[in-house]
Amino acid sequence: MALKATIFKAKLQISDMDRDYYVEHTLTLARHPSETDERMMVRLLAFAHNASDTLEFTRGLSSDEEADLWQKSLSGEIDLWIEVGLPTEERIRKACNRSERVRVYSYGRRAAPIWWQKQESQLKRFDNLTVYYLAADATEQLAAMAERNMDLSVTIQDGHIWLADGDHNTEITPEIWK
Repeated sequence: MALKATIFKAKLQISDMDRDYYVEHTLTLARHPSETDERMMVRLLAFAHNASDTLEFTRGLSSDEEADLWQKSLSGEIDLWIEVGLPTEERIRKACNRSERVRVYSYGRRAAPIWWQKQESQLKRFDNLTVYYLAADATEQLAAMAERNMDLSVTIQDGHIWLADGDHNTEITPEIWK
């Protein structure tokens, strides 16, 4: 019998001073059986960093044809494609060809720098691609915040992201690799 996704609820109070965006989002996240708390929380962070009324979670790991998150225009074109983790060059190329903007949120203590070293020269040609690196210490702190029901406050200012719940407070500064 196949394992089912675990459902998480998150209320995000977002204060993004860089974009003058101040909104509360109530979200439902389905964590795939093979997904870690760390990856799920990076998806949530990516949502907060790019939040809008039209940004949505997709089937993610369950589908090769969809991003982890995306934002579509009213006519159905993909305006923003967001990948979490260490996607292949082929997947990024496909995303760059299908979307106006692509963002990759990479993380991992050893794996991400090695992945970037191998991918950097191939990815330089994509003008619509931005690659962020999230430090392992910060993503591990994020993973510790994962609960079935989360009430998070997110503040973004000058490229820094602060997440807080009742017990934890984490600062993340995404490093821009491309």
